[in-house]
Amino acid sequence: MKSVLSMFFAFLLAIPAFSQSEEAEVKAVIASLFEGMRAKNSDQIGAVFSENAIMQTIESTGETGVVKAGSVAEFVKGIGSLPTETKLDERITDYQINIDGPMATAWTPYEFYFNDKFSHCGVNSFQLVKMAEGWKIVYIIDTRRKDGCS
Repeated sequence: MKSVLSMFFAFLLAIPAFSQSEEAEVKAVIASLFEGMRAKNSDQIGAVFSENAIMQTIESTGETGVVKAGSVAEFVKGIGSLPTETKLDERITDYQINIDGPMATAWTPYEFYFNDKFSHCGVNSFQLVKMAEGWKIVYIIDTRRKDGCS
């Protein structure tokens, strides 16, 4: 009986560690996206997205917004074709990650710098799915603003 209870408690202690490792994997995928942007490495950027990923941004005018669709393929190509001296630096200020089985959502406030100058801030909302090859971004939508940053 003692061994059964010991195994049960060991299992209970392992659940948070499993959850933390899954969160770390999701965070690593998102971090890899922004590291790839900084390096202008189109292969690294493309590797974090699923085949049919959706990319959108919200352009706002006051309290309302308009959703603009983008193409992941065009995004990857555009970043990869920037001149080497161009500096892109999206700085994530927090990660709020929720996971349910093979699905994860991440809310990541950010500040964006272009050539070392502040450009804008906002929030990214990621949807990820754990596929055979690991976590992949299937959907991203973001907000962008110049006011109300930090």
